[in-house]
Amino acid sequence: MPSADLRGASAESLEALVGDLERGLSGSLVGRVVDAVRGEPGVRVDAGRVSEDLFLVASILADEPGLRRTLTDLSLPADAKAGLVHRIFDGKLAEVSVDVLAAAAGRRWAGTRDLGYALEHLGVIAAVKAADAEGEGDRLEDDLFAFGRLVSGNPELRDALSDPSRSVEDKRGLLRGLLEGKVSTAALKLAEQSVSGFHRTVAVAVDEYQKIAASQRQRMVALVRVARPLEQGEADRLARALTTQYGRPVHLNVVVDPGVIGGVRVEVGDDVIDGTVASRLDDARRRLAG
Repeated sequence: MPSADLRGASAESLEALVGDLERGLSGSLVGRVVDAVRGEPGVRVDAGRVSEDLFLVASILADEPGLRRTLTDLSLPADAKAGLVHRIFDGKLAEVSVDVLAAAAGRRWAGTRDLGYALEHLGVIAAVKAADAEGEGDRLEDDLFAFGRLVSGNPELRDALSDPSRSVEDKRGLLRGLLEGKVSTAALKLAEQSVSGFHRTVAVAVDEYQKIAASQRQRMVALVRVARPLEQGEADRLARALTTQYGRPVHLNVVVDPGVIGGVRVEVGDDVIDGTVASRLDDARRRLAG
């Protein structure tokens, strides 16, 4: 179930927790600046570590239904559930991670499993922020798109990643063997997370991660189909034109498809700009047939 499918109280809780997470991470940056001015050592919160923490807790909740029910039990006081979170996780997770989890335990959830989905969503946000902090945000988006294409275009890989007889760790090992050293650290982490079982398929998970990344980076995504790879100058001009048209930065996901013959087809959300030779030939055929 994509996190976007959360409804009612769960959707409201996730929205509030996104704010909690962002304040926790950005607050650490403010603290570092103040400490630097004072000449005091600052404590750096590693967004990548927070991401790993949130993924870990989501996995624990998936395996421990009793804990999951307790943390989402509306009859228990929020303070009591937050106290339980601190007793279990203090000293084991980053402080920001524990604070976010304690806040999550105090929120209302429409279903017990929704908390795990929400924590995964927050973990993806933290991974995106970690990539941006390292100057790897663009590469992360490109790597996620390429990984999604790899899975959709390779039935054997798709079957291996969906095989219920293989453990999650086995599937993650398979992905590390395929991707390690070829994609960014954040992309590898998200690829491994995609086999956790929170989403219906790996393809659905990766699609959701791409949407979260684009939203967090305040960008739109354009799917561009061309007959040959775009040169950098061509890609830059197209991105600038689309940014001007939509009033927001646009990230290009380029697919090389010889079937378009020539020209370019651009899909941005529900908008389609089709200037391909194949499209013009189809139009001509329809007119002749009519």
